[in-house]
Order: sequence, then structure tokens, then C-alpha cells
Amino acid sequence: MTTSQKTALITGANKGIGKETARGLAALGITVLIGARNAERGEAATEELRAGGADVRFVPLDVTDETSVQAAAQHIDATFGRLDILVNNAAISAGPQKPGETPAAAVRQVYETNVFGVIAVTHAMLPLLRRSAAARIVNMSSELGSLTHLADPGSPWSGYSSILLPYCTSKSALNAITVLYANELRAEGILVNAVSPGYCATDLNRHTGIRTAEEGAAVAVDLATAGEDGPTGAFLAEDGPIPW
Repeated sequence: MTTSQKTALITGANKGIGKETARGLAALGITVLIGARNAERGEAATEELRAGGADVRFVPLDVTDETSVQAAAQHIDATFGRLDILVNNAAISAGPQKPGETPAAAVRQVYETNVFGVIAVTHAMLPLLRRSAAARIVNMSSELGSLTHLADPGSPWSGYSSILLPYCTSKSALNAITVLYANELRAEGILVNAVSPGYCATDLNRHTGIRTAEEGAAVAVDLATAGEDGPTGAFLAEDGPIPW
């Protein structure tokens, strides 16, 4: 790797929006590390992207396993010496249930990936990001994490708050995490933002979304490559800020 070549790590990059974010960053000449917990799927996605000319490498990474997270960080350190971009994309959901019928175990399982996994990966990668001249962290959130939308009975998103307590609240927590990291890292020039890809057709929603994964990835690619005058501590969609 040359000193000018950037390296990005994307969690959950073996499919959907994560894979399309990898494709978009690689098209800009960035070396992309495909983080995935399933080796077979991770290698398959890597081969697919390589066939299109992308400089991508598979990195085993289960965000819910501290040993796996640390091993990934050590591998990146030994291979590249730094990390320029971190996209926390890996996420899961739970089946629809009313809040009053949702057990704590269901919430805890979703938080392990969507919240604690983000913290674990960011913590492990931060020393590597601090070695970059212009590090960027992008957290893949959702408009379902907007308390403003969920609290508005007239909002098209409010209905989901009555059936997706684990997912909605995990994204609200992720937004708060984004702000706190952004506040800490602002003086170091590390920009940290949360983005919403919109309602994209992915495995997460059984491909019922109205946008493509490629369309959803565009905002993540933009924020991952933002200049020094780019936003930080923001919650953004393709068409601008989203209310918290």
C-alpha cells in the first residue's frame, strides 16, 4: 500500500448495502476490507467485487465476538499500519412484535450487533484511525432511529415503533453513540456521522424495500470520503439532515 492509498473497513460487507458501499469506495481507488462473520459469504463477495476490478480483501469479523474484533484490528495493523475509513454497517433486526410483548432477550440480541458491536469495533479500530491523516467513521443508521419521526403519529415511520422495538431503539442508541464519538474526535479531525440509506431492498426486510442497495450505499460513500469541511456529529440521508 502506498502512503496515499486509503484503506476502508466495512462490517457486514458480504451482502446488501455493505457490499454496495464496498463497491462504491473501491471504485474511488480505495482498498476495501470486507468484514464478515461468515467466511464463505465473505470470500464470495470478495471474489465478486474483485472480478469487477475492485481492490478488496476479506477480513473475518464477527462484531459480537471481542476476540474476532481484536484479531481483525491486529491484522489491519500488521498489513496496512492504519485505517482511513470505518463503516459500521453490520446490523440485525427481530421479528415484528408489539413493545408490550417484546422480551428483553430479543432486544438484547439486536443490541449485541447494532449497538455493542459498533462500540467494540470502533474502540478496536480507533488507534488505527488516529494514524490516518483524515479518518472517517460512518455509522449505518435508519430513519427508524429518529425519535422525532417515531413520536409523530402522522409520520410514515411511526407505525414501525409499535412493532420493531429492538431495531428502532438500537438505531436511536446508535445515533447517540455517533454524537458522542464525534464530540470526542472533532478536535483530531476525525469526522463521525450517522447515515440513513432509506428503505432499501435487503435481506433485513426480505427485499420489500423500494430503493436498491446501491442507492442506499451512496450516502455512506459520500460521508466516508468527505473533505475536512464535511459534517460531523450529523444524522443524514441522501437529501439532507434527518431530525433526531
